[in-house]
Parts: sequence; C-alpha cells; structure tokens
Amino acid sequence: MKLQGIFLPTATPFDHDGELYRAKLRHNVESWNRTSLAGYVVCGSTGESAALSSDEKIRLWEWVAEYAAPDKLLIAGAGVGGVRETVWLAGKAAESGYKAVLIETPRSAWSAEEQRLYFRTVADQLKLPVIVCGQPEASVIELSRHPNIIAAVADGLFGMKPGLDMLAGTETAVWTCLSAGATGAVLSFANAAPYSTITIWETHRTREAEAGLDWQNRIRHAAQLVTGKYGIPGLKYAMDLNGYYGGPCRLPLVPLYSAAKKEIEEAFRDLRG
Repeated sequence: MKLQGIFLPTATPFDHDGELYRAKLRHNVESWNRTSLAGYVVCGSTGESAALSSDEKIRLWEWVAEYAAPDKLLIAGAGVGGVRETVWLAGKAAESGYKAVLIETPRSAWSAEEQRLYFRTVADQLKLPVIVCGQPEASVIELSRHPNIIAAVADGLFGMKPGLDMLAGTETAVWTCLSAGATGAVLSFANAAPYSTITIWETHRTREAEAGLDWQNRIRHAAQLVTGKYGIPGLKYAMDLNGYYGGPCRLPLVPLYSAAKKEIEEAFRDLRG
C-alpha cells in the first residue's frame, strides 16, 4: 500500500446534547467526497477520540464507510492505552472495510522503549497495516523495520526510511515536508479548507514550487489558529464558516469567546469554500 496525497483526519460532529450527529457526519463526508482528498482518518485526535467510547468509534467507522466515496482510502484511528483493546478495535475497523490503522503515541508517561514495545506488539497482532504517529526519529527508525508498519506521520520530516512512507503532520510545514520527500500529509486543517491543502499537494505533484510556497504562506496564519492556538474548538468554528458542520465539542473542550471567533473569521476570509 502506497500512501499518497492529502488525508483528512475527520472531526467528530456532536449535537447540542453531546450525542453523535449522524446527519451532519453524512453532510461533511459527502461534501469532502467531491474533492480529491486521498482518504479519511476516522477517530484520530482531531476527532476528539479521547472523549469517545469504543462503541461510538465503531459507529463512526461504520457511518463514514457507508458515506465515503469508493476512491477514498479509509484509515481508522484505533490506538488506545492498551494493546488488547487496540487490537480488538482495529479488528472492528477491518470489519467495516478500513484498509489501515493510524496509532498515535499512547501514554506520554511511558518510556520510549515502552512506547516502541506497544507499537511493535500491536503491529505483530494486526492484519491491517499500521501507520505510527507522534514518535521521535529514533523510534521511527526502529519501528520502520517491522514488516507491518508502513508509514509514519511526523510534524517535521525525518530522513526517508527504506520501505516506510513519511507523511507530513503539520500544516505550517507541509510544502517543506513534501519537497523533502514526504509522500503525502495528514492535515486536520483540511476539515475546514480541503481545497487549499489539496492545492499544495497538486503544486508539489506538478512541480510548481512558486505556487506551492504561495499557498503554504496563504494558509499559515489560519492553520496556526485552528491547529494550535484555538485547537479543535477553533477548527470546528472554521468548519461552520466554510459550509461544513463543526458544531460543539465535548467537555472539557469549551466554546470560543467572541474575540477568538472574530480572529478566525478574519484569517479565513480568503479561504472560504
């Protein structure tokens, strides 16, 4: 499996009672289907995965699989704090038609060796290929030797590893990473402005460096606001501005205050649609 293009880590839509909002999920997925996004990562950290039960994750995987266009690669965010539950969840994702799992760094309190053991043990037991996320370069080098670990998502691009796809994980450096050899990117910003991230990919693919750098600079401030300063509440508000459904977050994430909304509105003024 070769991972190429822009992958969207889907935000999870909730209604104002905090329940999963299936109709709005369908609206978002069917809107994203009309773009040339390469695929969807469902129930990653952008999807507020820590606030979701296992049953809710399974429902989301089933719903996205139902609504996704056939050309979209489906990747399940299946990592949790224990090997056994991660493997069980990944099996449920496979039953829904997912082709790979993305596993983020588990508990930060674990040592680097404990984290690597977690990834290796999960990869040993899974039939689906594994994409690791959030590991330092030394760990990526070691994990790349595992035959079932096919890719890594990183904020900065490490040197290319034999047999391992490297995916950019930060909007503010995606052009740099692609130019350095990344095969694609996993970008939460694409929830609100997919076309801008796709344009960066296309300029890379067609070797239009000037245009790629221009688009990288265009999205930089907006990306810093909604993937850094204001996080998921900011990203969801930007989705609402751009015709997608962001809606409320689950506690402990709280709504934005008016000044933050105004700042996001100004940053996205030229990134609508």
